Amino acid sequence: MFRNQYDTDVTTWSPQGRLFQVEYAMEAVKQGSCAVGLKSDTHVVMATLKRSESELSSFQRKVFKVDDHMGIAIAGLNADGRVLCKYMRSECLNHRYVYESALPVGRLVRQVADKSQVCTQRSWKRPYGVGLLVAGYDQTGPHLFNTCPSGNYYEYKAMAIGARAQAAKTYLEKHFDKFPASNLDEIIKHGLRAIQASLQDGDLTSANSSIAIVGKDMSFTILEDEALEPYVAALKEEDAPMAAADAAGEEQAAGAAAEAPDEPPAGAGDAAAAGGDAAPMETSES
Repeated sequence: MFRNQYDTDVTTWSPQGRLFQVEYAMEAVKQGSCAVGLKSDTHVVMATLKRSESELSSFQRKVFKVDDHMGIAIAGLNADGRVLCKYMRSECLNHRYVYESALPVGRLVRQVADKSQVCTQRSWKRPYGVGLLVAGYDQTGPHLFNTCPSGNYYEYKAMAIGARAQAAKTYLEKHFDKFPASNLDEIIKHGLRAIQASLQDGDLTSANSSIAIVGKDMSFTILEDEALEPYVAALKEEDAPMAAADAAGEEQAAGAAAEAPDEPPAGAGDAAAAGGDAAPMETSES
C-alpha cells in the first residue's frame, strides 16, 4: 500500500469506495504475532505466540482475562489491546453489579465492535490497530468471536489472526471436524499444533507460547511456562517418531544417490553413433 490523496483522513472515501486508514489498521493486525482460537462442545482454547524485542527482554503477553467466564487473545498493537481489555472488564463489572450475573459473551463483543466502529466515523480519532479473539462460556455454551478494527465481528468454530496466520488456518481447516468431540487435552494439542504451523523459525516452547482455556465448570485459565511445559513436551514426543522417519528417509535417499553409477549425459551415445556413421561416407566421397 502506498500513500495517496484519500488516506489522510479516516472519514475520506476513495472513488473505489474504500477507507484506507481502516485498511491500514487491519494491516497492523497482520503484523502482530499469531493467535489461534478453537472450540469443542464444552471448551474454548486460545493459543498465542509471544514476542520479545531482544534476547535481553521478556516476552510480551498476548492473552488477558476479562472475567471468570471470558478472556481475549490479541494480535496487533498491544497498547490498543490493553485499552479494549480494560473497557471489557469495566463492562463485565458493571453488569455483575446491576444484574448479579455474568455478561453474555455475544453482547460484550457487539459493544466492542460498536466502540471500534465509532473510530472509523470520527475525523479526530484513529481506528484501533488490534484484532481480538474473544473466548467465553455462558448459558448458551462456548463461544469464539473475532473482532476487527473496521467494527465487524464474527463467530467462529476456529480462527487464526496475526502474522503467518494462513498456515495455522490451513491446519484448522483440515482438522476442524474433530474439534467438537475432542476432550480438553486433545483440543489443547490441536491449538499448539496450529500455532506451531505459523512459526517461521525456532521451536515452540513453553516460554514463547501460552494457552488460555475456558469452558463448562471451568473459569478462564491461562497456562504459561511450567504449567504449559507438559503439553509442549507431549507434543514433541508425538512428533519425534515422525522426525526420525523423515531423517532416515533423507539418509536412504542420499545413500542411493551416492551408490548410483555415473551415467553419460543424455544424447552422448547418439552423437557418437552419428559421428561414426558419418566418417565412412566422407571417405567414400573422397
